[in-house]
Amino acid sequence: MRALLSALLLPLLLHSCIAADWCYQTQVSCESHCKGPNRWKEVNAECGKSRQSPINIVTKKTKLDERLTPFKFTGYQEAFESTMKNNGHSVQVSIPVKATVSGGNLRETYKAVQFHLHWGVEGGPGSEHTVDGEQYPMELHIVHMKDRYNRLEDALNDPSGVAVLGFFYEESSSSNKKYDLFATALRKVQDTNGNATLRKISLNQLILSEGNMTNYYRYDGSLTTPGCTEAVVWTVFENPIPLDREQLRAFSALKFHDGKPMVETFRPVQPRNGRVVYRSSGPALTVSVVLLLASISTALGLSRLD
Repeated sequence: MRALLSALLLPLLLHSCIAADWCYQTQVSCESHCKGPNRWKEVNAECGKSRQSPINIVTKKTKLDERLTPFKFTGYQEAFESTMKNNGHSVQVSIPVKATVSGGNLRETYKAVQFHLHWGVEGGPGSEHTVDGEQYPMELHIVHMKDRYNRLEDALNDPSGVAVLGFFYEESSSSNKKYDLFATALRKVQDTNGNATLRKISLNQLILSEGNMTNYYRYDGSLTTPGCTEAVVWTVFENPIPLDREQLRAFSALKFHDGKPMVETFRPVQPRNGRVVYRSSGPALTVSVVLLLASISTALGLSRLD
């Protein structure tokens, strides 16, 4: 009887999926032996907690916070040389210069550690955060830690030790020349563990102008990959960065460790669980200025009539 059971069960055992590590949903298969996003809490229990990221930002439910003033950036304009690496989950670049962000109701100054991206398929939907259910083609995360820490591991033990600036991308009819050096390096890191030298690039080149960064959202959340540590102050900017179709599609040429296309590298949105998402006073200030200018113009017009 035992031999008969073994004979019946053996084919099932041979074809069962034995998950050994975390991965994105596009990687999940019996051959991949990994756990997709819905099972990340089995990899790290933190991934099943109540303050997880990313989220869907419902604009009508956001709360205006006048303390969310424009940021102060230092060192963002400094050109640096670094290594771009395909780490098997994304493309990541370490930041070797002292670049900091403060203001915007951040309680301390945070220094940039690294940046990485999340994308879809051939320029299709791929951002991690969504806004009113809309998923952008790609999302950039610039990871910072409090200036007083020397190791990211230490900062992650602080409930607000990490600050991530998130930027959306949108498809543009013309290429973004500021990304030319980035695109050149990207072609050299298609395979997992591939790396390339990224020269003469600055954080300012990759993001929006400061004038376009006054409108943003803020909430408390987590890392968006295991261990999903809930120690992140999130800032998600409203205005997207433009890239043309070919620039967006270039990311789909990267490969996971098994040689499959590295696509849909995003975690699905997580429950908000009562968290408040705040919005900056940028839009409100803009409206106020417009109304003020209109009233001044009207007053000047009336004075001329008098």
